[in-house]
Amino acid sequence: MGEIKIIGTAHVSQKSVDEVTEAVDSFEPQIVAVELDRGRLMVLKGEAEPPSVDAVLKGGNFSAILAQWLLAYVQRRIGKETGVSPGAEMMAAVELAEERGIPIALADRDIHITFSRFWNLMPLFEKLKMVYTLVGSVAGAGKAGEEIDIDSMTDQDMISAAMDEFRRFAPKGAAALIDERDAYLAHAIHDLGRGYDRVLAVVGAGHQEGIARYLEHPETLPTKASLTETPKTFPWAKFIGFFILVIFVFFLILIAFSGAGLDVLLSAMIWWVLINGILAAIGVFAAGGHPFSALTAFAVAWMTSLNPFMAAGWFAAITEAKIRRPSASDFSRIAEADDLEVMRKNPLFKVVLVAALANIGSIIGTFVYIIFIMPILGIDPREILSAGLTNLMAFLGGILPF
Repeated sequence: MGEIKIIGTAHVSQKSVDEVTEAVDSFEPQIVAVELDRGRLMVLKGEAEPPSVDAVLKGGNFSAILAQWLLAYVQRRIGKETGVSPGAEMMAAVELAEERGIPIALADRDIHITFSRFWNLMPLFEKLKMVYTLVGSVAGAGKAGEEIDIDSMTDQDMISAAMDEFRRFAPKGAAALIDERDAYLAHAIHDLGRGYDRVLAVVGAGHQEGIARYLEHPETLPTKASLTETPKTFPWAKFIGFFILVIFVFFLILIAFSGAGLDVLLSAMIWWVLINGILAAIGVFAAGGHPFSALTAFAVAWMTSLNPFMAAGWFAAITEAKIRRPSASDFSRIAEADDLEVMRKNPLFKVVLVAALANIGSIIGTFVYIIFIMPILGIDPREILSAGLTNLMAFLGGILPF
C-alpha cells in the first residue's frame, strides 16, 4: 500500500486553496484524487452539457430539483461573500496536477446518485425540516449577520460538532451525504493506494475523519454496489394516495346510502373539485405561474388527487413550459444566479417551481377537504356513518347470496 495524504478543505476557503497548492508542491504525489465526479468537474471547467428541458419535465421529481438548486444557490452566496468560488480548492488541485502531468482521479460518487439517495432516503418529516431550513437559508443568504470564519471550518472540533448536529437534524440525509460518501471516497482512495506510491486526496474537511477511519480498517467498508443502488423505500406517497382514494369513494357511498339526498352527494363532489382545484391554482400563482397554468392545475387537481400515479403539478408544468418556453441556457443562468429574484424570474426555474407548488397546493387541498367537508356540508358525520353503513349493509345483504 502506497503513502496516502488527505487534505481536508472548506469548499469556499482561500486557505484551503493555499493548502492544496502547498501539498502538491511538498508531497509530490503520483496521483491526485479529488472529491469530484465527472459531471461536477465539467461544471467547474464550464464544459458541462446542460440536460434537456424535456428530461427535467419527464423526471418529475420537482421538489428534489428545487432543493438541489437552492442548496447550490446558498453555497454560491457564501462563496461570493468570502471571495472564493465553491470548488475552487478542487480546481486548484486539478489545474496543478494537469500543469505537472500528474494523473487525476475523480473519487466521488455521481452527484445524481448522491442527491437521489439523499432525497429518497429521508422520511417525510426530515424532508419538511430540510425544506424549512433551506428556505430560511435562502432568505438569509447575502444579508448582513454574524460573520462566518470560513477558515475555522476545517478545524476538526468544529467539523465534528457540525457533523453531529447535522446527524441529529437529519439522520437519513446525513447518512447519504456524509457517511456513504466517506465510504465511497475511501474505496476509491484505497484502490489508488494499491497502484501508486504517493496518493494525495483532496476532500471536504467533513469527510476527512470518516475516510481515515475506513482506510485504517478497510474490512469495514460497505460494498460499492450498496452505495450506488437505487434506495428501496416503502412507497408512502402511493400508499397514502390509494388510502385517500378509498376513503373518498367510501365517503360518497355512505352519503348516497344515508338518505341525505342527491344534493348533498353532488355538493360533496363539487367541493372536492373546488377545494383541490383552488389550492392547486393558488400554488401556481404563488410560483408566479401563468393563468393558463393555474387553470390547468385547477382543472386536473380533483382527478390527480385521486390517482397516486399522477400529480397536478406535472400538467401545470407542461402548460407553463409551453408558454414560457425555457431553453437549455436557462440551466446555466440558474447555476450562475447570485440573486434570488433573478433565479425566480428564470423561465425554467419558474416551470419547476410551478410544478412543486401546484403539487403542494393539491396535497393541502386534499387534507383540507377531509377535515372540513362535514362542517361545510352541514351534516353530522355520526348520522351519515350510522345511516350509511346500516343501509349499505342492508343493500348488500339483499343482493349477495350469503
